[in-house]
Amino acid sequence: MASNSSKFSPLIFFLLCLLATTISAASRGGIAIYWGQNGNEGTLAATCATGKFPYVNLAFLNVFGNGSNPELNLAGHCDPASGGCVSLSTDIRSCQKQGVKLMLAIGGGIGRYSLSSQLDAKNVSIYLWNAFLGGKSSSVFRPLGDAALDGIDFDIELGSSQFYDDLVRYLKSYCSRKQKVYITGAPQCPFPDRLMGTALNTGLFDYVWVQFYNNPPCQYTSGNTTNLINSWNLWSRSIRTKKLFLGLPAATQAAGSGFIPADVLTSQILPVIKKSPKYGGIMLWSKFWDDQSGYSSSVVSEL
Repeated sequence: MASNSSKFSPLIFFLLCLLATTISAASRGGIAIYWGQNGNEGTLAATCATGKFPYVNLAFLNVFGNGSNPELNLAGHCDPASGGCVSLSTDIRSCQKQGVKLMLAIGGGIGRYSLSSQLDAKNVSIYLWNAFLGGKSSSVFRPLGDAALDGIDFDIELGSSQFYDDLVRYLKSYCSRKQKVYITGAPQCPFPDRLMGTALNTGLFDYVWVQFYNNPPCQYTSGNTTNLINSWNLWSRSIRTKKLFLGLPAATQAAGSGFIPADVLTSQILPVIKKSPKYGGIMLWSKFWDDQSGYSSSVVSEL
């Protein structure tokens, strides 16, 4: 019996990982938020302590792949390169004790990142596993200290679409009894996303928060919800993910276009999109802008 069970253990671990991420998905809508790009947005621990954000993306690892030395940019919070962010392990553990899932966001609108081959994708996955997730290697520095994040968030806005599907598969292969690796993503709302479409087609994303802003053909415009809702419905019926989120700017200044007044969101949009079995809630960019506007507080009870 023991020898037979060990033979199938990799498959069992993978199925357990998928089951665990499904069970833990919120039964009602929640808010995912990006933290890390403004030193005036408060600490990570304080962000989690609000109780409003079940998912927090730490942004960004914006240099990686193609032979580059990975670089983490946390704006004014701390300097990862000098070891100034290792104390965040305390905040990470505090958040996780409250049930908050923490993902490292890779990519972003500014940076130098790409994958040159399947081998490059594998090497990046090994780095992410050992530097931010459940791995340990004496040769890999952990910028956030010894605490392990829950997963990786893909916000690929530059370069090519190549080999990100391989990176997703490699990261998911690390799932085990001890470490559930969540994969999340923030594609642009034009469907399919030209840079993330292939990766999303793996069907391995746990949560997808689509950016319904800075894209006029599929976002809200004053008095018109039609384009946004049509786009939401297309994503909802087409994407293979456990939960789908409506990604929004938390203030008018947070994006070039696409801001939705809170009363419009709660009265005209949420009642429609909540009918989708994949509805997971909303995503906000970002914690700093939410602090300025109070947007999350005005909508959280309606999710």
